[in-house]
Amino acid sequence: MKRRTALTAAVAAPALAVLGSGTAASAQTAFARGADISSLAKSEALGGVYMWSDGWKEDAIWILQKSGVNWIRLKVWVNPADGYNNKARVVAIAKRARAAGLNVLVDFHYSDIWADPGSQTKPAAWANYSVAQLKTAVYNHTADVLGAMVSAGAAPQMVQIGNELNGGMLWPTGRYDQLDNLAQFLISGANAAYATVPGIKVMLHLAEGGNNSLFRWFFDAMKSRGVWWDAIGASYYPYWHGSLSGLQSNLNDVAARYAKPVYVVETAYPFTSSDSDGFANIVSSSTPVSGYPASTTGQSNMLKAIANVVKAVPNGRGAGVFWWEATWTAVKGNGWDPADPSSGNGWENQALFDYAWKVTPALKTLGTL
Repeated sequence: MKRRTALTAAVAAPALAVLGSGTAASAQTAFARGADISSLAKSEALGGVYMWSDGWKEDAIWILQKSGVNWIRLKVWVNPADGYNNKARVVAIAKRARAAGLNVLVDFHYSDIWADPGSQTKPAAWANYSVAQLKTAVYNHTADVLGAMVSAGAAPQMVQIGNELNGGMLWPTGRYDQLDNLAQFLISGANAAYATVPGIKVMLHLAEGGNNSLFRWFFDAMKSRGVWWDAIGASYYPYWHGSLSGLQSNLNDVAARYAKPVYVVETAYPFTSSDSDGFANIVSSSTPVSGYPASTTGQSNMLKAIANVVKAVPNGRGAGVFWWEATWTAVKGNGWDPADPSSGNGWENQALFDYAWKVTPALKTLGTL
């Protein structure tokens, strides 16, 4: 999720060593109709429930699956304060998703807390590591989580090495102005994924889906340093990241330039401008984007518009759309700050379940893309 504009200036540097053996990229055979449900385990533990429009309660994962969702996305933190979004929790949710027949995308943040363009804090345990130690830590953490998933019979189909990498990761060592280091960390994480899960796809992910200069700068810089990826992920929040036409231009360009499938791997839109938990919503306008009111209809129509952009990418390289935090409803204690149980949720008006715990029409839209 994007919290502020990242630096996009190009930085030249010499190439580094190439990545080891990996899995060749290929376009997904089915369009990914995905939902990030990273908040689900904590929601359920604190009393969150999920219902169909008629009030029938069911496991949220099965509601998603029966609605047509075919992928879930789960973030991983290294040592989060609340004990959620760690290895054990991700394995447990992934097992449930795989049992429901869903594909799984694992999103490594390489942090104890949110990693995004405005914050890429090293895990506390890694704070004083050298570059070499950080490379090893990235490899070991990635292999550890993925290995546990494999052992549990919940091997994922795709993995993100880093989250919204506009400004790099593991600051300051792997920041945007330390591109050689950043490339080494990405190579290390990808190598761990390839070694642990045969056939897995590696995605690299940026925010600002309409910012072509950013995408060219980043992917050109990583390519020149020997980084390999199988898929490109973009966050596109339409109230922050420019026009739909800008998104189309960028996805078309990078899909052709790098010959990889592209995903809008994070998007969302509000079904209401009202608040549910007394904690101010991040997006509270009655019409965040002209022509798309904050309503159930506006939410569905924006999703359709974004999906149409992705599907229009030439040569079948528009591979899917993921709704960010589809299940993050207003459950007391399940706020944005894992270290503060009293923190609120500024995102509940953009979930795919409304304030009565029932599915919004956009879930059906997502499932029928």
